[in-house]
Amino acid sequence: MSAPGLAISPAARAAMEEWLTHLRALDGRADKTITAYAADLRGWLSFLAHHRGGTEGLAGLTEVPVSDLRAWMAHERGRGVAPRSVARALSAVKGFTAWLADRQGRDATAILSARAPRFQKKLPRPLSVEGAVDVLDSVGDDARQPWIAARDTAVVTLLYGCGLRISEALGLTGAEADLPPVLRIRGKGGKERLVPVLPAARAAVAAYVDLCPFDLPANGALFRGARGGALNPRLIAAAMERTRNRLGLPATATPHALRHSFATHLLAAGGDLRSIQELLGHASLSTTQTYTGVDAARLMEVYEASHPRAGHSQAKARRNSA
Repeated sequence: MSAPGLAISPAARAAMEEWLTHLRALDGRADKTITAYAADLRGWLSFLAHHRGGTEGLAGLTEVPVSDLRAWMAHERGRGVAPRSVARALSAVKGFTAWLADRQGRDATAILSARAPRFQKKLPRPLSVEGAVDVLDSVGDDARQPWIAARDTAVVTLLYGCGLRISEALGLTGAEADLPPVLRIRGKGGKERLVPVLPAARAAVAAYVDLCPFDLPANGALFRGARGGALNPRLIAAAMERTRNRLGLPATATPHALRHSFATHLLAAGGDLRSIQELLGHASLSTTQTYTGVDAARLMEVYEASHPRAGHSQAKARRNSA
C-alpha cells in the first residue's frame, strides 16, 4: 500500500481538517489527541480509497459498510498495530463520521455501531505507601546542589500529595510560589479542576522557593533547571530512576506512578470514586474505576500470600475453569 494520505480526495481532506479544527477550538482536545486523530483518519481514508479502488467522495464516507470497516481494522492488526491503538483509531473514525453525517443529514448508524477490538486494560502500578514516602524522603539525595534537591522533592511531593500529572506540576508559574490551600489546575483538554494542597506540599514548595537562585516572576515557570530555564520533565524522570534503583523499587516506579499511588491510596483509605475522579481530572468515571482493579488485585495478592491453602484453591479453580 502506498503512503497514507496520497489517495485522499481534496474534499475529504478539507472536511477532516475542519473537524480537527472543531475539536481543537470547541471541544478543547489536547494537541497530542488531535495529532493522533489526524494520523488515524489519514490512515482510514487512504485505506478506504485503495480498498475500493479510487478516492472516496464525502457522501460515500458516511455509507461505508461494516465489512469495509472490519477489513480496515484487520489490516491495521495485520501490520502490528495494537488493539488499544486500533480502538483509538476507530473512535476517531466514528467521531469524524458522526460529525460529517450530521452536517449532511445522513444516517451513519452502520459505522457508529461498529465494535472496537477487545483489549485488556493495563492496571496502574502504584507504589506502596511506604515506597511513596521513601521516594519523597530520598529523591533529592543525589542532587548536586541543595536547591536542586529541594526542587526535586517539591515536584514529586506535588505528584503524590496532589495527584498532579508531571506536565501540570511543571506548568505551575511563579504566581503559585506561595501555594494556596487549593490549586486551580488546567489539565488535559483544558479541563479545569480544584485540587486541595496538603501542608507537606506547601512546605516542600516553600523550601524550594527559598533556595532557588533564580527569580521566579509570576508569568514564568515555577520550577527551573540548572541554567534557569523551565525544568525539563526528563530530569525528574532521571531523579526517580536513580531513587528507585537506590531503594530497590521496580522499574514501574516512575513520576506518573506517584499520581497512580495518590489515587490508589485514597481509595484504600475510603475515598469515593467520584471525588477521586474530580481530584484527578478524569473526564470519565470509567477511567477512575481502573483503580478499583488495582485495589482488588493487591488485596488478592495479600490474601493468597497470607493463606497458602486459599491460594492453592484459587489456582486450582482457575485451572479447572481454563
